[in-house]
Amino acid sequence: MSDINNEVKIISYEPQYKEAFKTLNEEWIKTFFVMEASDYKLLDNPEEHILNKGGHIAFALLNGEPVGTCALVKANEDPLAFELSKMAVSPKAQGKKIGYLLGNALIEKARELKAEKVFLETNSILVPAIKLYEKLGFKHTPITNPGYDRVDVQMELDLTS
Repeated sequence: MSDINNEVKIISYEPQYKEAFKTLNEEWIKTFFVMEASDYKLLDNPEEHILNKGGHIAFALLNGEPVGTCALVKANEDPLAFELSKMAVSPKAQGKKIGYLLGNALIEKARELKAEKVFLETNSILVPAIKLYEKLGFKHTPITNPGYDRVDVQMELDLTS
């Protein structure tokens, strides 16, 4: 997808990175929260629950090693909507704008697929993440039907304009 300084490379999901998808997310979630059944469902079976249902997963490779990941989970067919989900960046790779690169790549993917919106769920203690999502263009919305106990912030990006 893209190269930045030949250092960080954003790629689409490949089966060899399945374990990294789980490991990066578990490491991140357990730092702040507890893993929930909904986490394990997606992380244990990303092909079945994300890719085969029309979603996408991106990885950030730093010198060939997966150090970040993020998923676009199809939430609705008509109008087409995706959830930006499971963004995780390894602590050793933070500060390299990897979250921004991953988020941007998946927003572009959603645009290509003619999605009307991308939404996400997060928690208010994750101030850097919320600032990142705002920078990507997401707006705060009321919380409706959250998928996780830890959710106290919902945001949405309108792709129709």
